Amino acid sequence: MSAFVLDHVCKVYPGGVRALQDLTLSVADGELLTLVGPSGSGKTTMLRLIAGLDAVSSGAVRLDGRDMTHAAPRDRDVALVFQKPSLFPHLNVRQNLAAGHRLRYDGGWFSRFTRRLSACPAGGETLDGRINETAARLGLESVLGRLPAELSGGQQQRTTLGRALVRRPALYLFDEPLSHLDSPLRAELRHELDLLHRQLRATMVYVTHDQQEALSLGDRVAVLHDGRLQQVCSPSEILDRPRNRFVAGFIGWPPMNFLDGRVDQDAGGTRFASDDGSCSLLVGATHRGRMGQVGPRTLGIRPTDVRANSAAPATGTTLRMEVVDVNPQGGETLVTYRRGGWQVVGKDNGRLGVNPGQAVEVFFDMTRSHWFDRTTGEALWAADPEG
Repeated sequence: MSAFVLDHVCKVYPGGVRALQDLTLSVADGELLTLVGPSGSGKTTMLRLIAGLDAVSSGAVRLDGRDMTHAAPRDRDVALVFQKPSLFPHLNVRQNLAAGHRLRYDGGWFSRFTRRLSACPAGGETLDGRINETAARLGLESVLGRLPAELSGGQQQRTTLGRALVRRPALYLFDEPLSHLDSPLRAELRHELDLLHRQLRATMVYVTHDQQEALSLGDRVAVLHDGRLQQVCSPSEILDRPRNRFVAGFIGWPPMNFLDGRVDQDAGGTRFASDDGSCSLLVGATHRGRMGQVGPRTLGIRPTDVRANSAAPATGTTLRMEVVDVNPQGGETLVTYRRGGWQVVGKDNGRLGVNPGQAVEVFFDMTRSHWFDRTTGEALWAADPEG
């Protein structure tokens, strides 16, 4: 059963700004979907429509099989965690953790937050028990009696996360909740969220601009651009078989290299040559796929599949190129190569003995190549990652 469905949803703001365009998406019960895209792509708007904070311009929103398109936020059993901490300043951490539950089940009587915490609706489990368990999981045990002004930024955001976890809604919505935290804390809380999802099997939609976060957390990844869904699939599929040039360039770091040129055939086999004819790559017959048709194409190849000073096995080809830049990254090195109208970035393990201005043989693993229509940007063929 789908936890929620967006059916041909559009959102148009005053002035004709189209934030979402004909968006159709379903998320299964217990699934964690990560939603990724550039700023302004419509990610937060989508969460607000699901939560009922904004009204759809057209289309339908269904939660657990019920049409909730025009339902009030309080009737949707959805918890939304915002990008910045959102706490009640006059309540301590324990009372803030209880706030979501009280607002939903106890009528929201803020003046009585100091009374004994009530029992949760499910199975005799107490709200006190949930709060203590959540506080221990998020490292808040020692600050339960503090007010938000007495907390660090990380503690404030963990309290905001904890409030949603204590409530146990039907659907969790996270709008870049870790973006303001430092890297170690982000990694720690990301791990905790992953564990929580596995234990609770809760339905979650997690918005992020960090593609690595999207790939590591999500059961599926949805890519949004200019208010339109570009692709929704597993993390491995979105890396290995991107649907179009935007997805291919947006997912993966360093970004995929794109080379414009033309596919031609001669006595030596099928080749992909630059527009100015200054360089070409041999494409093996078993890896041609649809790109083997003669004509203009865009070749996409990830930096991990471009390496210096490598012999060319049957899986690829080499091209002599000039080193433009060398950028050590600790255990890895990024190297920029150029020849004619082509420029690519390669990623090698360890330190390379190459310097700018030097000419080297650069290996392209053509089994990992991707091919796109130069006009539409749609993928024509992506090599099987198993070769």
